[in-house]
Parts: sequence; C-alpha cells; structure tokens
Amino acid sequence: MILKVFKEKSKKKYLNKMLSIRNINVSEHKIKSLGVIIHIDEIDDFELFRGLSKELNVLPKDLKVIAYSSSDKKEQNSWDACFFNKDFGWNGTIKNIELKTFLDTEFDALISYYTQDELELKLLTALSHAKFKIGILQTDFRLNDLIIKTNLKEFNVFKKELIKYLTILKKIKNE
Repeated sequence: MILKVFKEKSKKKYLNKMLSIRNINVSEHKIKSLGVIIHIDEIDDFELFRGLSKELNVLPKDLKVIAYSSSDKKEQNSWDACFFNKDFGWNGTIKNIELKTFLDTEFDALISYYTQDELELKLLTALSHAKFKIGILQTDFRLNDLIIKTNLKEFNVFKKELIKYLTILKKIKNE
C-alpha cells in the first residue's frame, strides 16, 4: 500500500517536470495525422473520432485512437489499443511497447478527450510527441495548446468549435 503511494507521487513529480519544460510552438503546419486519447469509462464511441478525422481530411491510416481504463476488467472493443494503470511504472515510465510507440509518434495533432482527473491520462498527454495538443476543459491548463470548453457528451459542439479554431489557426483548410 505504501509503495503505491510512493509510485503515484513519483508519477506526479515526473508529470510536473515534463510540463515545466514543455515548449509550445504553434505553427501553421497542416494537420495530416491525428492521435486521440480517451477515457473508455467516460466515452466509448470510436466512430465519433473516425467521423471527425474525415472532416479534418485525415486519412484513416493516419488516425490512431487509444483508450485508458481505470479498471483492468474492461474489454477491448474497436480501439486501436486499451491501456490500464499496470502499463505505467515508477517516474512515469511506460511498460507497454504499443503505448510507447503511440507516444513517440509525432502526430500533427493530439486530441485528449477526457474530463476525469486521472494521473495516467495526464501523463499520456504530456508524454506525447504531438506537435499540437487539443483538449476539453481540464484541471491542468499546461497540458494542451488549445482547450475547448464543452461537455463531454456534446461531441458535435466540440467538433464544430474545433474545426472553427483550426481554420482560424490555418491548421486545416475549410472547404
């Protein structure tokens, strides 16, 4: 039990370190690849993001969705990958090769679509090598470059606002 507390503390310390050295570089680089991090306990509709990627003109091969679950008992549905607390080690190290590959991929954009204040979800967002990070309202504003304040269940509002702001930032062409 006491080791679990120390492990959590080491992950928090590592997260704060990663966020303090993070460089925010917003360029006019167009979005051609998209990564999505979701909390499967909050939302489990993969097709929402497939439709969003079509509207952003991202090819299906350039879309990667991963899901995180707080409980180890969730079954994998149509997710590219589903990860659990056991996939994280001391100091925020990633034990799962597939998860490490996702985080090392330099997506043009990363969408963190979750609201729960889970340390592991924050670590996933912070460790990602994505060029532009997008999220919905969260407790730590250092995680994302663009935050769209919306309810988790209002995906159409999120999509509309996202397209509007990405067009303004010249990240996508509005056709």
